Amino acid sequence: MTLTDLLKGSAIGALSMAMLFAVTPERAEAAETAAVASVAIAQDRDQPRRERPQRGDRREARQQIREARPEARAQPQPQAQAAAQQRQADRSDRRQSRDAARAQSQNRGDQRRAATGRADAGLAAQREAIRQASRNAQQQQRGRQQPTWSAPGERDTSRRDAYRAARQADDARQDRRDTRQAYRAGRQDDARQDRRDARQAYRAGEREGYRDGRRVDRREDRRDTRQAYRAGQRDVARSGRQARYYDGRRWNDYQRWDRQDWRRNQRYNWQGWRASNRSLYRPGRYYSPYRNHSYSRLSIGINLGSVFFGSRYQIQDPWRYRLPEVYGPYRWVRYYDDVLLVDIYSGEVVDVIYDFFW
Repeated sequence: MTLTDLLKGSAIGALSMAMLFAVTPERAEAAETAAVASVAIAQDRDQPRRERPQRGDRREARQQIREARPEARAQPQPQAQAAAQQRQADRSDRRQSRDAARAQSQNRGDQRRAATGRADAGLAAQREAIRQASRNAQQQQRGRQQPTWSAPGERDTSRRDAYRAARQADDARQDRRDTRQAYRAGRQDDARQDRRDARQAYRAGEREGYRDGRRVDRREDRRDTRQAYRAGQRDVARSGRQARYYDGRRWNDYQRWDRQDWRRNQRYNWQGWRASNRSLYRPGRYYSPYRNHSYSRLSIGINLGSVFFGSRYQIQDPWRYRLPEVYGPYRWVRYYDDVLLVDIYSGEVVDVIYDFFW
């Protein structure tokens, strides 16, 4: 078997050949020796165990490979050297490019700062020129206002007169301000006192007027009630059924209320209707017109105050509760859980239904 056949049949041989051609001629001998040793080891492996060389020979071959490898590694390859040199050259070029760009940017900044400084200097000069022109104008104005020189021996009193006039003007202005403030303060105090007096007078007059008016109203109500009762009694005495009431404009005739007639009519059977419509007879809580007033059982013929049969206590739809329609001065009125028929002109209770509501 030739050396070429062994190298073709073994991967180690191919690697050894590549190393042999890649290294420099100076280290070719060491690489060749390592390749030969590797080929020998591979050939020994391919041979039968009986034909293999002794263990000592194999050990010597491995030792030769170990000695050849560090030397081959230590020696740099030409391609690696060229690549390293190229990288170093590129690195230096990039460094030079960065330095040039940095220097160019610094030059631009210097130019920009110089241009800005020139602009600031121009603005400062313009501002200074404006200030100087303003100072000159003020000085000229002061020169115009300065008084003319008086003759020798005469005193210039214009400045003193101007100072006195300005002070008098300030004093007059302060006096007017104080006067206005005092006037406002006094006006506020007067208005406050007037309101207080008005409130006190109103309260006192309201109490007196309320009491006097209430007495007068009660007296007139009693008088009208007596007159109406007497007139009604006379009318009843004449016709037996007729009565009269005065609505503020004229006298009106009406039939006296019959307490028994409507109860005999089955249309007004409110007990049976309430048994089947119990929720209808729960109108809610009764609020007395007086805070400390409590329930008392009223009977026919009692006179009620007008607050007990006001519009909030009147039953505007008696037909819902199977109560008869009213006429003349009569009104159905709720009194706690009772229902009263009241003559709203005289305040007399004409008819009563106890425990009407639940």
